[in-house]
Amino acid sequence: MVRRIPRSRQAAFTLIELMIALVVVGALAAIAIPSYQAYIERAKRSQAIADIGQLSMALERFRTINGTYPANLAALGGGLPLSDPWGNPYRYLGIEVVPPPNIGAVRRDKNLNPLNSDYDLYSMGPDGRTQKQLTASQARDDIVRAGNGGYIGVASEH
Repeated sequence: MVRRIPRSRQAAFTLIELMIALVVVGALAAIAIPSYQAYIERAKRSQAIADIGQLSMALERFRTINGTYPANLAALGGGLPLSDPWGNPYRYLGIEVVPPPNIGAVRRDKNLNPLNSDYDLYSMGPDGRTQKQLTASQARDDIVRAGNGGYIGVASEH
């Protein structure tokens, strides 16, 4: 003997079941979205560090061939990244060039010492703003080259 269920009572979700499913999906999204955004930001930071390393090698190659650093990054030729992952141009200041730059334009560490003696190369970071001294609030997220290439990374960690 088989009981037949009326068509109006066949398999369907109740309003409570749908609401529980939405709450679960919302909770998972609340956990996943910030993690994904942090992952994307770490990937962009890593890309900027790799780009600055690549530009540094190209600058050293230019100096070896020409005896001096170029006046700007465009002089290095094509195929090199001239914009950071956030869409801002990489900043370059040749210190060992003729004529030398204004000493006030050189980036400085927390003790007000110049970061480099050959050239400054950096990205303004995610906020697209910077200041000359690394301890300034607008410079903390910059990706910098310091110690004449001994350090390439986030300014706040230098």
